[in-house]
Amino acid sequence: MARLSRRYFLKTGIGLTAAAALSKEKVLFGGGRETAGNELCVIASGNGIRSTEKAMELIRQGSDPLDAVIAGVNIIEEDPNDTSVGYGGIPNEDGVVELDASVMHGPTHKAGAVAALRNIKTPSKVAKLVMERSGHVLLVGEGALKFARAHGFKEEDLLTERARGIWLKWKESMSDKDYWLSPDEKKIMAELKPYIEHYGTISCLAKNSAGILAGVTTTSGYAFKISGRVGDSPIIGAGLYVDNSIGAAGSTGFGEANLRTCGSFQVVQFMGQGLPPEEACLKAMQVIADKAKLQPRLLDEEGLPNFGHSFYALNKKGEYGAAGMWSGHKYAVHDGTENRLREEAYLYKRKK
Repeated sequence: MARLSRRYFLKTGIGLTAAAALSKEKVLFGGGRETAGNELCVIASGNGIRSTEKAMELIRQGSDPLDAVIAGVNIIEEDPNDTSVGYGGIPNEDGVVELDASVMHGPTHKAGAVAALRNIKTPSKVAKLVMERSGHVLLVGEGALKFARAHGFKEEDLLTERARGIWLKWKESMSDKDYWLSPDEKKIMAELKPYIEHYGTISCLAKNSAGILAGVTTTSGYAFKISGRVGDSPIIGAGLYVDNSIGAAGSTGFGEANLRTCGSFQVVQFMGQGLPPEEACLKAMQVIADKAKLQPRLLDEEGLPNFGHSFYALNKKGEYGAAGMWSGHKYAVHDGTENRLREEAYLYKRKK
């Protein structure tokens, strides 16, 4: 699991570098690429390939990039088969789905967010209203719900049968000292592993031909989290940050680590210092990795971070990039020509 250094990558990636030059891309360490600028661009986490398609369609029709990215992530928020965002999200430890979201608009530098919001499928829409129709940036819990109701949002039960079943299995597997019985604990724990270890969020950023930047990040947070837990997604500067003179950044993954470093803000600041988006993401990720070493519980047996995290970035020129803590992740990009998944750069290569 050794870190891929710049020297190592340059030694082993000469052929890739030459090929990239022909395609107007420059290979960077970690396996990613520096991209040429794009007049129009939408970038999202790997679960957002439908979102980037929708957002680009709306931008081409003249929509503001913020409206476009929100419409894009609404597809995921309203999908009952996605267990990490919006309707269908895995609930907290009490069996209640709580949602977080933030939005930010480059030209006005305005932002809005909601946290621990219940009973509303599309928290990103409520976050936009907080930005537009209140003098605040962040509303939480019951206050966020009252605000949504005041603007006509209808309350709905967000706990799907699939998510409820997953939650019940988790309850049954938690202890042999209560009355929640599990018919096959070993089997159930294997079934729950993908949900317990999965950090589900979608972040989506966009730029139009006028140079307007905007972004959104939305999530249902950790599976089985403590009621009221708020991660990085609704926190401006952590899960999302946009500076229209520089660029935009968003994140998915281990929110607590990102909250402690204000990672998305750092990514934008690194771009402001001249780093291309991917290198800015990697540098901010290194900060998270270094700080993790101060907490032994966040390290694996080799002394490396035992969690995943990813940053996504888009600068004023329309260049984009993404980087994760570990290898093996993808992100979605629509560069105005095609919509596809790309490999993230990374700090550490995961053993197969």
